[in-house]
Parts: sequence; C-alpha cells; structure tokens
Amino acid sequence: VQLQASGGGLVQAGGSLRLSCAASGRTFSSSAMGWFRQAPGKEREFVAATSWSGATTYYADSVKGRFTISRDNAKNTVYLQMNSLKPEDTAVYYCAAGPRLAPRRAGYDYWGQGTQVTVSS
Repeated sequence: VQLQASGGGLVQAGGSLRLSCAASGRTFSSSAMGWFRQAPGKEREFVAATSWSGATTYYADSVKGRFTISRDNAKNTVYLQMNSLKPEDTAVYYCAAGPRLAPRRAGYDYWGQGTQVTVSS
C-alpha cells in the first residue's frame, strides 16, 4: 500500500481543515487506517484510527469531539476532519495503514509522507 497525505496548511485557532490520504493497492479496503502527528522535538503520537469498514473508530483524548476520521473505500481514501483547531495541534500529520485497528505506531506497516498543519494563535 502506498499512501499520499494532503490537505495541510496554515489556519487560525478555531478554524478547520480536512486532511486526505489517498491509497494505492488492492489491500486498502481491508486495512485499518490511522492518523498520527509529530510536533517539532516530540515523538510521533496517535491521533485517530478507523477499522477497515469504518464502523469502529478510536481517538486520542486530546482530539475527541474535535476531529473525525472517516473513509471511502470506493475512492481508496481516508479523511481527517479537524475542527476547533488549537495551536497545540500544530504538527506534521501522517496517515498509516495496517492489518488491524490499533492506537499505536507499532500496529501500522505503511506510512505516508506527512502533511504540515500549522495553527496560529
């Protein structure tokens, strides 16, 4: 599976962005998908994940109620809708694919290149 993340940018606090992750490969529709982020000087952290069907989702406590992960298997794409953005959401956001739903880096085998999200105060 190859992954291409897009949709990042500069937004003011309180604003919204929608990230997309386009996947190639026949295994996308059977893969769990996750979003992670890495701020400067910090480790990459889990943000959200969805099962292969989209029926089950996990979120980090820091984004619950503000971010929504979804997927369109017909388009081989997973999305991250980010609302009420805060300066502490500033990071490079990565999408990832893996065999099963997991809220940790080790659960994912394939990674996209990352897209920068910057939230100004």
